[in-house]
Amino acid sequence: MMAARNAVPDAAWNRLLERLAGSQPQHDPQFIRIGAGLADSTDPRLLKLIPPVLRPAAVLIGLLHAAATPGILLTVRAGHLRQHAGQIAFPGGVIEAGDAGPAEAALREAREEVGLAAVDAQVIGYLPDQVVLTGFRITPVIALLADTFAPRVDAAEVQSSFVLPFAALLEAANERPTMRNIGGIDVAVRDLQFGEHRIWGATAGMLFALRALALS
Repeated sequence: MMAARNAVPDAAWNRLLERLAGSQPQHDPQFIRIGAGLADSTDPRLLKLIPPVLRPAAVLIGLLHAAATPGILLTVRAGHLRQHAGQIAFPGGVIEAGDAGPAEAALREAREEVGLAAVDAQVIGYLPDQVVLTGFRITPVIALLADTFAPRVDAAEVQSSFVLPFAALLEAANERPTMRNIGGIDVAVRDLQFGEHRIWGATAGMLFALRALALS
């Protein structure tokens, strides 16, 4: 019975890795996402809130398969930060002039935020860009993390870290459709609930994009 229950997550995990393999950064406007959906299906009132000039940024979506339990590394941002304080996020930040591209930026930020050494990460692909209303165009960089990796968070940026089990991402019961007021506009959104953690916004959007790749 246990093997039968694990069959779907294992098959979906393998499908996800296959579909990510060899993928490249995708900046095409038709594939850009806002929250949990494509930009072209987003409420037009919300689109008007997006700044006309967006800053390129990158996040590292770290996949872990330690102890035969696939999962995804997430952080809780420090409460004193000026933007997105206390929210659940992936390690990441602005792509700086000295970065060779999104992957280098994401790995640099992950090193600073959770102590990830480059030798402990193997970049395997990318998701389409994600736009956030604070003015960033985020390129999600996907990497397999070494089984031995143990996060060491930088308290200046990160309050804590945890691993979201891949099976929890696949479980439809953990999805929470809700309404959220954004810029004075009531918008229908999809959140993800895992234990005490409410995952929403761009982070939830990227997780749902991963789930769609694994299950479609």
